[in-house]
Amino acid sequence: MTDDQEKNTDADAQLPDKIKDSDAQLPGKIKDSARQIWLAGLGAFNKAEEDTGRFFERLVQEGEQMENRTRGVVEKQLKSVEDRVEGVRERATGTWDKLEHLFDQRVSGALRRLGMYRQEDVMSLEKRVERLEAELDRLKELTPGFNEEE
Repeated sequence: MTDDQEKNTDADAQLPDKIKDSDAQLPGKIKDSARQIWLAGLGAFNKAEEDTGRFFERLVQEGEQMENRTRGVVEKQLKSVEDRVEGVRERATGTWDKLEHLFDQRVSGALRRLGMYRQEDVMSLEKRVERLEAELDRLKELTPGFNEEE
């Protein structure tokens, strides 16, 4: 045996019994510590899972509140835009009607200057001629001795 080996065996002989007992219990203590760490991890996981559920529910509630607050704002903005669009539509329709009426007047005037009349004018003249013919027929019947051939 070498000097070092002899010193180690002498040192082992000098170690108190308490330390020797503790060395024998070390694997058990490590096993118990590992089990406690494992159980702490499981507990932390379970706690995190519970907290996650509550956290998710809280996020859903806050989301609903946000939606309710923003829905009112969005509806107001949408109503405002719809009102503006309706106003523009009314003005555009009025402007279009005025433009159409002006166009009709100008075209009718140009056609009259060219000696052409609108259909309404011709129909009005036809009705007037029919009334005059009816009046003429009535006067003929009232006039004794009227002969058309003369």
